[in-house]
Amino acid sequence: MDERDAVLEFWFPAGTGDDLEGHRRFWEWRMRGGAHAAVVERFSELTGRAARGELDAWSQTPRGRLALVVVLDQFSRSVWADSPRAFAQDPKAVALVLEGLANGHYDALETPWEKTFCIIPLGHCEGPDHLARLDLAIELGRALRDSAPAHLVSWYEFSAQQPVLVRRVISAFGRHPHRNLVLGRESTREELAYLARGEFPHQREFPSR
Repeated sequence: MDERDAVLEFWFPAGTGDDLEGHRRFWEWRMRGGAHAAVVERFSELTGRAARGELDAWSQTPRGRLALVVVLDQFSRSVWADSPRAFAQDPKAVALVLEGLANGHYDALETPWEKTFCIIPLGHCEGPDHLARLDLAIELGRALRDSAPAHLVSWYEFSAQQPVLVRRVISAFGRHPHRNLVLGRESTREELAYLARGEFPHQREFPSR
């Protein structure tokens, strides 16, 4: 198994969409920290190579591009947790996504869960075009919801709401305030009030069914 396949098999194991409860575990494990230790143990060295540009050739194919996006966007947040490097790969990840949307690589992905993780950087990456990228993510998320298997529609409705909620945060603050401490940024009074509420889009409770 080559490294790209190892990333994809780890992140999207066989049977991912077979049943609702299994899909719930799939999401919870990845998006609530359950995968951190395994990512650090198995993929720290590879993530460093990706950050240095040594795996850029992966982007020549649709699934290779997806694997590279997962490494840069998701694995970085585990390998370099609680440090600025956790977010340093966001511009490269979002550039890969935008290129993949333009060249057909995104459309070539076969499942809504693969496509969902492919477009997450649109909301993660801060920058002057953040709101426009979130508008695109909202459109794509709704299309994924509409194309999801019937038994998983509730999950993709939940997922489609994510960029909507993130857009409200970025519209209000121009950035992700929950990153301020790690990035050494001073929070505004309004951001401090938001942080005190603790109602972060990425920590929403998952649907029970």
